[in-house]
Amino acid sequence: MRIDKLLAHSGFGTRKEVKKLLKSKLVWVNEEPVTDPKVHVDPEEDEITVGGEPVRYQEFVYFMMNKPQDVISATEDVYHHTVIDLLEPQDSIQEPFPVGRLDIDTEGFLLLTNDGALAHQLLSPKKHVAKVYEAVVDGIVTEADKEAFAKGVTLDDGYETLPAELEILSVDEEAGQSHTRLTIHEGKFHQVKRMFEAVGKEVTHLTRISMGPLELDPALELGQYRALTKEEISLLKGE
Repeated sequence: MRIDKLLAHSGFGTRKEVKKLLKSKLVWVNEEPVTDPKVHVDPEEDEITVGGEPVRYQEFVYFMMNKPQDVISATEDVYHHTVIDLLEPQDSIQEPFPVGRLDIDTEGFLLLTNDGALAHQLLSPKKHVAKVYEAVVDGIVTEADKEAFAKGVTLDDGYETLPAELEILSVDEEAGQSHTRLTIHEGKFHQVKRMFEAVGKEVTHLTRISMGPLELDPALELGQYRALTKEEISLLKGE
C-alpha cells in the first residue's frame, strides 16, 4: 500500500495534506524518513510513525448505527441526508457504506463497513441471514396472519416470500392497532410493508432490531452509532 493512501485512511488528512506532511520529514518508516508519497509500505510488517507517534492502521471499519427516519441508506444523495452524513469526519475517511437498505421512514439497526466481502456474505440470498423487525400495524393481527407468514405470502408483484416468523406482541383493539415482531430471511424491496399489505394490514412504524447474530445496542439513541467490538465482528463473520 502506498504511504500516502495509508496516512490518508488513518486520519492524517487528504492526499494533498499528506504530501505536505511527508515533505516535512515527520513521517518515518522503519526508523528512516520517507518523503515520497509513492513509497509502498506493509502496515502489518513496517514500523510507521508520524512525529514519533506510531500509526495504527485499520484496513476495515465496522459501525452499528441506530438509523433515524428521514435519512436514507446511501453514501450520497442530492435531495436527502444520508447515513454517511451522520458519521464523524474521521469515521468516513475509509468510505464505509450501508450493508443493505432501510426505507427512509424505517428506523433501527444498520451496519456500515468498507468490508465488501462481509457485506456480500450478509446480503447474499443464499445465506438467508435473519433480519428482525418490530412493526406497529394498523389492523388487528391474528393467528391466521401468523400462519400465512409461516407459509410465505404472495406480494403485489406475484413474488412468494420465504416462510417468516410473526409474533403478536400486543393488540390495542380500541385503536385497531397491533404491535408485532417479524423475522425474515430475505430482503425484497419494502418487503415487511408489502407482506402486511398482503394480509390486509398497513405498517405505520417500522424498526429493525437485529441483523444476523447482532442486536441493536439499546444505548444508541436514534442517529447515534458506535464501532463494533472484536467479538461482534467475529460473530458477523461466523468465526
